[in-house]
Amino acid sequence: MKYILGVDLGTTAIKAVVFNENGKLCGSHTCEYTLLAPSAHMVELDAQSYIDTFRDAVCTTLKKAGIAADAIVSLGISAQGETLFFLDENGQPIRNAIVWMDNRANEEAEELERALGGREIVHKTTGQISMSATWPASKIFWVKKHEPEVFSKTKKFLLIEDYFIYLLTDRFVAEDSLLCSTMLWDINTRRYWPEMLTLLGIKENQLPEIHHPGTPVRNITPKGAKLFGLSEKTVVCLGALDQACGAIGVGNVRPGIFSESTGAALATVAITEQPVFDPAGEMPCFAGGIPSTYMIHSFSTGGMAMRWFRDTFCGNELEVERVSGVNAYTLIDAMVESVPPGSDGMMILPHLQGSGPPDTNTQATGTFLGVTLAHTKAHFARAIMEGVAMVLLRMKEATEALGVNITEIRSLSGGAKSAAWCQIKADATGILVRTMKNSENAACLGAAILAGTGTGIWDKIEDIADNFTEYDLEYTPNKENKAIYDRMLAKYKMLIKEPEIYI
Repeated sequence: MKYILGVDLGTTAIKAVVFNENGKLCGSHTCEYTLLAPSAHMVELDAQSYIDTFRDAVCTTLKKAGIAADAIVSLGISAQGETLFFLDENGQPIRNAIVWMDNRANEEAEELERALGGREIVHKTTGQISMSATWPASKIFWVKKHEPEVFSKTKKFLLIEDYFIYLLTDRFVAEDSLLCSTMLWDINTRRYWPEMLTLLGIKENQLPEIHHPGTPVRNITPKGAKLFGLSEKTVVCLGALDQACGAIGVGNVRPGIFSESTGAALATVAITEQPVFDPAGEMPCFAGGIPSTYMIHSFSTGGMAMRWFRDTFCGNELEVERVSGVNAYTLIDAMVESVPPGSDGMMILPHLQGSGPPDTNTQATGTFLGVTLAHTKAHFARAIMEGVAMVLLRMKEATEALGVNITEIRSLSGGAKSAAWCQIKADATGILVRTMKNSENAACLGAAILAGTGTGIWDKIEDIADNFTEYDLEYTPNKENKAIYDRMLAKYKMLIKEPEIYI
């Protein structure tokens, strides 16, 4: 039996899963970490925390699976986008990694956009709708201006997947689905964007080589094997952006399916065969996890709002989890189901760290509306879920406006485990919502499929994705609730377009 390891480098946790050649899950483990927030718009984490968490997740997974490290044929990585590392000439990080949701570089983003000739040029070159503080190009420019010593000492600028591939193989290699939102990459040529590199004052040799997802890199080096408890026999393959991997892992590999992932971020994916440039300038286009495909992909604050609620207000539920083993989110779900649709007039805009497409506003904040003495903690929990559902509705609307037909929604990541949340999404969108039997592990499965096809264990990504994905639960829309959410959406759209009303 051959085994493949898929690792998902998430915003707040790293998850590792071992699959056998028949697609069966043999073992998994998730390790969380806590991000650093030096100020209101800064989010960072030291490299060692990522390394320790990766090693713990992988080693515990192998132990749970009862599989020796040298039984793993190949390893693939699913990764969060935009998180940026700065390495010196010895391959050592010079400063903390700047996490994707960090918004410190707003002025730098605006300056770069003006210098490049405006949003239309940016959109037509990169597929992204505009320059943003979250993009690595903006982050690099900020470091150049505010930490010139760091900038001058940086020999390699790497994304988080690139960094781990370097640690595992001693090679600097990247794949194009993750490069899409760096603003260093041209979606038309699928190479680096020379004008941007010139503006930033960096050279192409400071960036990794570009290859397609699934490309074999090389076997794990002795140093990498020792660092992570893995084997030199294992081949490391390029993975893809977490949402691209997640789409593969739930069988969203052809046009017509709309996948949504509610992890730390809410993200949606619709597959297209050609690049799609939104004439309204609202929705970005990415390279897909399957070579030669593209994704209409949107992202904003999602489950992070619910985790914030859990950690800040649910001490009792966390204590129950500690004592009894009953997950705090399960208890929150029960709270949510005790409150009627519409949360008795309460509404929440869940943008705790800015909002993304189609209503991009890096300065957006979380907002609570219509709160009265009659509202309880349970109302806040439901209103957060409904607020995230409003963001999902906007993503669906903007995707359909580009001529994409959506016939079903496939939910993945942690939010898919919440029956209450899935039903809210079905009621709000009016579309059947399905979870898959592998929803919780979809990103890891997608990364494993890329690694398995890259090493010849399987032949074709699309066919394997079809074979390995099965429906689990279905949530049929309740038509009576649709009107409630239509009214909520109208109010949400007014507020998100006129932020001065509530900021």
